[in-house]
Amino acid sequence: MSALTHPPSTAGVEAPAPGARTKRRLPGRGIGTRRQLTAWLFLVPALVIFGLFAWWPIVRGLLMSFQHNDLVNPPTWVGLDNFRAVFDDPLLGTAVSNTAVFVGLALLIGFPLPIVLASVMSTVRRGAGLYRFLAYLPVVIPPVVAILLWKWFYDPGAGLFNNALGKVGLGPYPWLDSPHSAMFSLVLESTWAGMGGAVLIYLAAMAGIPGELYEAAEMDGASVWRRIWHVMLPQLRPVIGLMLLVQLIGTVQVFTEPYVFTGGGPNNATLTVLLLIFRYAFQDGEYGQAAALTLLMVLVLAALSAVYLRATRSWSKS
Repeated sequence: MSALTHPPSTAGVEAPAPGARTKRRLPGRGIGTRRQLTAWLFLVPALVIFGLFAWWPIVRGLLMSFQHNDLVNPPTWVGLDNFRAVFDDPLLGTAVSNTAVFVGLALLIGFPLPIVLASVMSTVRRGAGLYRFLAYLPVVIPPVVAILLWKWFYDPGAGLFNNALGKVGLGPYPWLDSPHSAMFSLVLESTWAGMGGAVLIYLAAMAGIPGELYEAAEMDGASVWRRIWHVMLPQLRPVIGLMLLVQLIGTVQVFTEPYVFTGGGPNNATLTVLLLIFRYAFQDGEYGQAAALTLLMVLVLAALSAVYLRATRSWSKS
């Protein structure tokens, strides 16, 4: 018989035990592991930089709120003394009330105005690009430059506003020099400066509303106001809710306008919470109290965000 007819010899080869699992090397497994390792090598520097410049300052500020720290001598642990000093400060109530007034005026004036302008601009056919450019132009101007420009507008002597109003027999008005009008003057400038971005966001959201809804409402005899109220605004409700939260958080943290315009005056009429934090840190050298008040503000903003999430959850269920 030829050797080719004999089966291969299995002498010396141990048969696998019954039920034993044999290891098989999956093709490409090593390549996948190397790819994951390469991805992690590229990701680690970004994580280190993010942790060093984002999370570590947060942790450091949290620790500092329980310490007496002047950034020169070694910090000492004082527990809740910083929080007690903040609550005992008579300017805290003034700063909180002024911030609340600013937030209320900013929402009353600055929140519906971008919706109105976006509604009008969405119906314009000729020159739409120019109008959008003009609406967004204040956002491009640096904030300090815009505030200094408006500070000249508010000048009681040679200011643009008083000169223009004087031609019709009005004024002059002490825009920034009176405790009764200073905060309103700050709100007008901040509304003008931050309105452009909101207008473009609302225009983009309006462009996504199906035209069939407007046509159906028009065929039913709905007026322009009814089409806005019953078609446009319900479709914009998620965007409006998000913009409300963003503007609320932004206005609570107002700092640049009172700092550059008035420095918190006159008579602390424009002193805000963030400006009080600045005074604690860079005028009084009480960095622990500044960190404590910052932590309190963060907790308030977190509570406002939680209320917003609860409200949006009820909207989605309804």
